[in-house]
Amino acid sequence: MDRELVFAVLVAALCGLVVIASGWWWPSSSEFGSERAMWQRLWLPFAPAMVVFALLCGWAFMEPRDAEPAPMALMFAALPFSLIFLRALWCATRSLKTAHARHTIATVGVLRPKIVVSDAFMSAVDANAMCAAMEHERAHQRRRDPMRIWLAQLGTELQWPAPAAASRLQQWKRALELARDDEARDRGAAGPDLAAAILASLRLSQQTFADAAARLAEEASIKERVMRLLGPQRIEASAEHRVGPILFVLAVAIPLAMLIGLEFGERIIGSLLIGA
Repeated sequence: MDRELVFAVLVAALCGLVVIASGWWWPSSSEFGSERAMWQRLWLPFAPAMVVFALLCGWAFMEPRDAEPAPMALMFAALPFSLIFLRALWCATRSLKTAHARHTIATVGVLRPKIVVSDAFMSAVDANAMCAAMEHERAHQRRRDPMRIWLAQLGTELQWPAPAAASRLQQWKRALELARDDEARDRGAAGPDLAAAILASLRLSQQTFADAAARLAEEASIKERVMRLLGPQRIEASAEHRVGPILFVLAVAIPLAMLIGLEFGERIIGSLLIGA
C-alpha cells in the first residue's frame, strides 16, 4: 500500500483521536484573562496532536514507499475523524458565504477586512457615537480579526462535539470585544459614546437572531460591555506567563517526537498496524 495513503489514515485516526480527546478534556477555565491569553488557550488542545503528527512525519520519512498495509479496522477507526474534518471544512466554507445584510456596523472579509455600515445605523447614532464605533471597528481591521475569528471557529469545529471547545471560543470572543473596546478608548473614543453605539446596534439587530437564546446571550454580553464602558478604563490582568512553559515543552517535544519517529517509527507504527 502507498506510504502516503497509510500516512493519511494514521493521521486521521491518531491525530483525530488526540484532538477530540484533548478538546473534550482540556479544561475550559472560568478564570478570565487577556485576549491574547484566551487566544492561546484556544489552541493548546492541539498541542498533543502536533507531537503525534511529528512522530508520524518521522516515520513516513524513513518508511519505504510500499508501506505495511493499513488494516480495515484502522481505516474504519479513521472514518469518523475524517468526517469531522470534512464537516469542519464545510462549516468554515459556509461561514465565508454568510451574508452581511444583517450587520449594523462590522468588520468583514477574511483576506481584506473592510468596515461595513448600514444606513439605519448611521441614522440612529450621533457623530460622536459613530466615531467611537468606527474606532472600534478599525481596531478589528488592524488586527485582522475576521481571519482570526474564522480560524478560531475552524479549530473549534475540529474538536466537535466537545462542549469545552465551544466554551473556550465564546470566552475568547468576549475577551476580543473587550480588548477592541479598550483599544478604541486608547485612541480617543469616549466610553459612553461607544456604549451608545453598541446599544443602538443592539436595538437595530434584535430581529436578526434566529432564536431567543441567541438574543439573550448577545444582550448579556452587551450589558457587560456597556457597564464596563461607562466606568473608568481598566487594565485586564494578563495570564500569558502560564502558556510559556507549555510552549517551551512543545518546542522540545516536537523535534524529539520526529527523531523518535525517524529512529523507532517503523517498530512503533509497524506493531500498531499489525496489532490493528
